Amino acid sequence: MLIQAVGLALLAALSPTAVIVSAVLLGSANPQRMVLMFLAGAIVMTAIMAAIVFAILQGGHLYQPGERQPRYGLRLGLGLAMLLVVAYLRRRGPKRPDPSAKDKGIIPRLISRPGSMTTFIVGVLVYTPGLTFIAAVQAVATAKHSLPASIVLLAVVIGITVAFAWLPLILYRFAPEGTARFLRDLDRWLRSHGYLLTVAALFIGGMFLTINGILGLTGAVS
Repeated sequence: MLIQAVGLALLAALSPTAVIVSAVLLGSANPQRMVLMFLAGAIVMTAIMAAIVFAILQGGHLYQPGERQPRYGLRLGLGLAMLLVVAYLRRRGPKRPDPSAKDKGIIPRLISRPGSMTTFIVGVLVYTPGLTFIAAVQAVATAKHSLPASIVLLAVVIGITVAFAWLPLILYRFAPEGTARFLRDLDRWLRSHGYLLTVAALFIGGMFLTINGILGLTGAVS
């Protein structure tokens, strides 16, 4: 389950918005403080949601051998939900840039003049958990681990998920100019390819969970 949780957390970490926000904040007047507040908001949001999802699934005792059908049924349901989102995104297509709509979204408005509280709020909004993160948490919650081991695994999942909030901060301390330049280049690339990255991450996670759920429900895997 550790490999499954880590893999899903890596997919959840692929957030084009997080990279774009980090790039903007590193160009602000107080870059390290702003990225640190962004990271704080990200950790608070993901930790709270991880605790809620974990408590619900643990309360349902889905980790017990006798709860095999609900456990794999949950995975199948999450996988199908992710594939439905992929189908919707493919049908809708990538959003076309609208110059007239510049800075009209809540996140662009908040980071246009970043402050400690507004940047914290941006972290909360950007890292509002999606299906991939929930899937990573369920991989921990439905495995038979002790509570301390589960807490450590959840911390690993959270740390990986918010990687694009803390990794730029660490790199910036060692190579500020190189990190800022790299994130600006990555920002430009993601503005063109972020849609495909998001769809690919959801598709991979959805296919894995769907297949795993079907195999589990049919008894092909334990």
